[in-house]
Amino acid sequence: MTKEVIRVVAQNKKARHEYFFEETFEAGIELAGTEVKSIRQGRVNLKDSYVYIKNSEAFIRGMHISPYEQGNIFNKDPLRDRKLLLHKREISKLIGYTQQKGLTLIPTKIYFKNSWVKVEIAVARGKKLYDKRRDIAERDAKITIDRKMKEFNRQ
Repeated sequence: MTKEVIRVVAQNKKARHEYFFEETFEAGIELAGTEVKSIRQGRVNLKDSYVYIKNSEAFIRGMHISPYEQGNIFNKDPLRDRKLLLHKREISKLIGYTQQKGLTLIPTKIYFKNSWVKVEIAVARGKKLYDKRRDIAERDAKITIDRKMKEFNRQ
C-alpha cells in the first residue's frame, strides 16, 4: 500500500478574501511536458483565473504557467485555456452550480498528488464589502489576542 504524497505548488490566496467557498472538487489538468516541468519549479500563477464549462467540458482560463527555460519550440502559450479532467457526473454537478445566480468556479490551488498535477476547484459565492470588513476585523482581533497571550505567557 503506497502513501499519497501531496505537494502544494501554488495557492489562490486572493480567492479566500473575495469569495465564500460552497464546495470543492479535485481535477486533473491536460498539460504539455514543458508545462509540467515549469509547474515543478513553482512557476505558476492562479491569481485571475477561473473555470468555465463549454460543450460539457471544463476549462481553466487565466492560469499563467511561465515558459520552461529549456523548452525552446515545445513551449506553449503561458495563458492558454487548459482542459480539466473531470468525470461526467462532476461536470453536470458543476453546470448546475454555475446556473445558480451568484455562484462561480474558482481554482484555489495547484498541487502534485504523487506524480500527477491536480487543481482544486471551489464553487464560490462572492463576498460583499461588509463581509470582507468583518473578516479583516476578526483576523485583527485574533492577532491582538495572540499577541496578548504571548506577552502574558512570558511573564
